[in-house]
Amino acid sequence: MRLPTYREASEESSIAPLPMAHLSIEIGHFSLEEILDETERVRSEFRGVVPLVHAFTERARVEFGPEARVSTCYLLDDYFQPGFEPAKVLDRLLDAAGDAGLQIDYLARESGCHEAPVFAGGVAVGDPIPVAEMVAARLVAQPEDEETATGGRPPTSESGWLCNGRRERTGRSRSAMHPEQYRPPQEYGRREHSIFLDVELWHDRGEARRWSCPFLAAVWQLLRLGMLRYHGAAVMEPQQWSAEREWPGRWKDLPPVVRLNPYAEPFTAYRTLSMLPKRYLPIEHAVRVMLDHLALDDDVAAHVAALGAAEQVTVPPKVVERVGHLLLDGT
Repeated sequence: MRLPTYREASEESSIAPLPMAHLSIEIGHFSLEEILDETERVRSEFRGVVPLVHAFTERARVEFGPEARVSTCYLLDDYFQPGFEPAKVLDRLLDAAGDAGLQIDYLARESGCHEAPVFAGGVAVGDPIPVAEMVAARLVAQPEDEETATGGRPPTSESGWLCNGRRERTGRSRSAMHPEQYRPPQEYGRREHSIFLDVELWHDRGEARRWSCPFLAAVWQLLRLGMLRYHGAAVMEPQQWSAEREWPGRWKDLPPVVRLNPYAEPFTAYRTLSMLPKRYLPIEHAVRVMLDHLALDDDVAAHVAALGAAEQVTVPPKVVERVGHLLLDGT
């Protein structure tokens, strides 16, 4: 299965501006099953997050001034766990957050990092935006080595695997007269020793493509950083959701991003911070590798940098430098 090629906004139309917060804080992550079956643990971990949100909000004010804009968000795992009833999950999650005194400004669906339906008047309209395919088309694969050059290993666009260096070469012989010596893997940009990572981005099941958790998490970071456009337009625009409104019976009928707090600062931000349990360390390592291998639209990057400059905010040229993590104790 070959990915289509997507051209970014500047090649066809102007770039739609997005409102920018200074900092977007992701406040934990639980499986939908954990939310339903371990609600007290979720509530307890949310209580521990509250002072951290306050601390990083104050830190943002020290850096950006007393009017620093900070928003909070939570990503729901409906892509890998679509069978759970939305109302039960969302009510449990928001009740736990409310009991802990934690304000969630935005809720997002992980399946929206795969395909984002466009909502108007509270209903999906037209075809969904192929967000994951857009990002995959902008991956810059590792330089060709002996394995890919000889056909021993397909390129990233075909294999769905991406690494942060040169893969190992085994001691197998191409011929009895010319045995090959073992060559260990080697990280690009290493200092003295290598930390080599080879991550699966997707796998194909016939015509269907199943995206990996790290890949969707990388898309999630790009969305929060305001780095994606589709024919010039925003990929996701948060939809206001009132407390009186009933949750839909299906996940796909819920907008990809909903705004719970009508007074929230913008969803997109110059920087992101993800507060996650320590078990997500391997996934977030993979996210950073992927972000380092993306050729994002230059005009979108320049647009965000210009917005930052107008507010005396330095926007690093490498998108991965705008992403922060805080790994927390927890199961």
